Amino acid sequence: MRKKLLILLPASLAMTLFAKYVPGFAEFYALKIYPVFAGAISFFTSKVKFSLTEFIILVSIAGLTVYFFFAAIKSILEKDMNYIRSFTLNILAVISVIYFLFVLFCGINYHRNEFTYYSTLEIKESSTNELINLCEILISDANEMRANLSTGSEGVSELFDEDYYEIAVKAKNSFAEIAEKYSVLKGRYPAPKPVLFSDIMSHMGITGMFFPYTFEANVNVSIPSYQLPAVMLHELVHLRGFMREDEANFISYLACINSGFDDFYYSGTMLALSYSMNALYREDYGEFARLYAMYSEDVKNDLKYSSDYWKRFEGKAAEISNKVNDTYLKANNQQDGVKSYGRMVDLLIAYYN
Repeated sequence: MRKKLLILLPASLAMTLFAKYVPGFAEFYALKIYPVFAGAISFFTSKVKFSLTEFIILVSIAGLTVYFFFAAIKSILEKDMNYIRSFTLNILAVISVIYFLFVLFCGINYHRNEFTYYSTLEIKESSTNELINLCEILISDANEMRANLSTGSEGVSELFDEDYYEIAVKAKNSFAEIAEKYSVLKGRYPAPKPVLFSDIMSHMGITGMFFPYTFEANVNVSIPSYQLPAVMLHELVHLRGFMREDEANFISYLACINSGFDDFYYSGTMLALSYSMNALYREDYGEFARLYAMYSEDVKNDLKYSSDYWKRFEGKAAEISNKVNDTYLKANNQQDGVKSYGRMVDLLIAYYN
């Protein structure tokens, strides 16, 4: 049985090649087959409030460690390498199943049509003036929305709801408005799950994670609170089969500003503003400095708080995590790797043009 499972590796490769080179295959899969898996599995996993992703990862690490030491000790004591061989074969069989399910539940979607295919947005080369105009719009929105939020004891913005699960319910309902315009986003959304060991995610520079085996949107709840809504919606976008990070960011922004909640609007705007101003910083520092002066003091305080928070976690773990993420993105049809996040700015410019 274990050896038979190894055939899933070439089967996974074949599906990936089909998705990449056979016109229409990935799109048909994303629209007709993937939603069945996503809907059925997330229906059951959403019944559990805690993160099954976190539980599975912790149990897997513990189980693998115990199993390895058991096999190693038995091999040494009995001078029989069959235990190690059996261990290796079992691991390969498990890897085959894991990779097959990854391709089935996630990998094929990297080759589907881009979000622009479903919208009237046209990505084209833009000028510095267009980037400046975008930043001015976002700064104005950020200042306005921030004025509608309360300021906490640490001098930074607070969400309207303190309870995580109330925020999560708002998040899953925030796609209703844009789903009317973009029907490809229609469907049932489960509530994003809080991660118990969120500090570990912060050390790795991770704000959220979509886990394709449980179809859960997992959120780092230790991050500055104003960032939570945008992160929640970003991870939920992946459940609709849009795996590219730049698209997930952009759709998250659209959902935030159309949610009907000022704190969500602010969260999405700050996400968009961060990417846009970073692009302007590289393009024209003088204009960047001029526009930065237009930030309200409250917005500046929020940004400083966020910067100080993430500086605490700079180190080797974050560097390694970034490299792993970069490799993962490049392996899944995002050739710019981590840099592909910058393409969100092109989508924003197209949206406001």
